[in-house]
Amino acid sequence: MAIKKYKPTTNGRRNMSTLANDKITKSVPEKSLVEPKNSTGGRGNTGRVTTRHHGGGVKQKYRVIDFKRNKDGVEGRVAAIEYDPNRNANIALINYMDGEKRYIIAPQNLTVGTRIISGEAVDIKVGNAMELKSIPEGTYVHCVELFPGRGGQMARAAGCSAQILGFDGPYATLRLSSGEVRKVLSNCRATIGVVGNEDYNLISWGKAGRNRWKGIRPTVRGSAMNPVDHPHGGGEGRTPVGRKSPMTPWGKKAMGVKTRRHKKASNALIMSRRNGK
Repeated sequence: MAIKKYKPTTNGRRNMSTLANDKITKSVPEKSLVEPKNSTGGRGNTGRVTTRHHGGGVKQKYRVIDFKRNKDGVEGRVAAIEYDPNRNANIALINYMDGEKRYIIAPQNLTVGTRIISGEAVDIKVGNAMELKSIPEGTYVHCVELFPGRGGQMARAAGCSAQILGFDGPYATLRLSSGEVRKVLSNCRATIGVVGNEDYNLISWGKAGRNRWKGIRPTVRGSAMNPVDHPHGGGEGRTPVGRKSPMTPWGKKAMGVKTRRHKKASNALIMSRRNGK
């Protein structure tokens, strides 16, 4: 999908760009696959802010995506490629032969009229879904399950994919877009192809207002605050942190602290992390 640049007619338009959306064929979502979505404003069930810098934004409706791809043996036809405000990838509306409709993440080169199917003995074709053990080595896949039947959890963002490097007993070895190499049970499902809308990361938002439309509120530097508001605050003019390491607004270390929870089962399956360690 091509990048569209604007002429600098105003300060907000200068350096602004967006996607041409030339592959989107339908603008109104399928009514039966839409659910209401309430904005939390970054607040939890007690009404207190649990995630900062959230709030406002354009009202959205949630599109129900079929991540499990468990409709085996029933052929479906791509009816439309649609925009989804809840993710950076596009979605494809699938009309199955039995009359049911479902949304899936739209991979590259999936066009209107393409036939797709999921199951055990299906063709290695873009959009088809099957277990990893049925896919040959070197194939690029997306929407990969971490546990059988849970639904696709990895490689779902725009332009992402995972390459099958080989098989070792009950596991398949995958290399993710981040560079991480990990093992996944070979009876987990995945969809053939690379997620589309790969040019999304090339967008230049141009002005702060476009982030406000997405529900992203301003982030204020701690050094610009008063000492009562942040450990980095205060001082005359620009001053250094003044501590051994940067701190969060609540006085905890912000760098060099492990944030990954105890996931021994998952850690054991990671063969090479994205940072090379």
